[in-house]
Amino acid sequence: MPILVPAKGDAFDFRLHVVYNWTAQNMIYEELRLRAERYVGWAAGIVRERAVDLAREHEPHRSHDLERALNSRLGGQRWPREGVAPYFGVLIRVSPDERVRERLRPYWEDRIRLECDHELQKIRATQADELTRRWCAVLQNLEDDPVTSHAARLTGEQFAEVFRRYVEERRETVPDLVKLLREAVRGHGDLGMGPSEYTEAWDAALRTYERQHGLSERVN
Repeated sequence: MPILVPAKGDAFDFRLHVVYNWTAQNMIYEELRLRAERYVGWAAGIVRERAVDLAREHEPHRSHDLERALNSRLGGQRWPREGVAPYFGVLIRVSPDERVRERLRPYWEDRIRLECDHELQKIRATQADELTRRWCAVLQNLEDDPVTSHAARLTGEQFAEVFRRYVEERRETVPDLVKLLREAVRGHGDLGMGPSEYTEAWDAALRTYERQHGLSERVN
């Protein structure tokens, strides 16, 4: 049976679950067992006497703190302290009052749920970051590698649709950009003064862009 000791405030009790370690010299096991059974009430009284004041220093929901304090104080001690008669030491486990356990349950349910949600969000964030990095590499090499035009099929349908729209919108802007570059080369905004360092630079940029996108013949 557990030993009941009052917690701070005397409204709740701690439950002490005590393991007694009996030791004797020159005594057979059966005799030692009989003596331990005979004196277990006496042993429990000693434990309660030494635990009650310490228990009253701990709040009802701090059973683990009390457990550490009791084992630190009573560990290594023996009763009786002297003589050759059988003696015992103790190891104590402490649990809170059942009413306290019920009050703590919603707290731990919420905490477990929050921690699980947090871990799930971390996993999702890591996966999203990895996927983003991979698709950045795909998009950067889209025009140079024909294989990447089919890469969206390797992902879910939603992402594939977003990817397809991105590619189409990106390609639709190319003719407008090429037109703007060509107008700059022709001297619009250069007052018809003919090629200059400005228009020559734009011309070089235009040729490079057309070559990279395969538009030398397609866009006029």
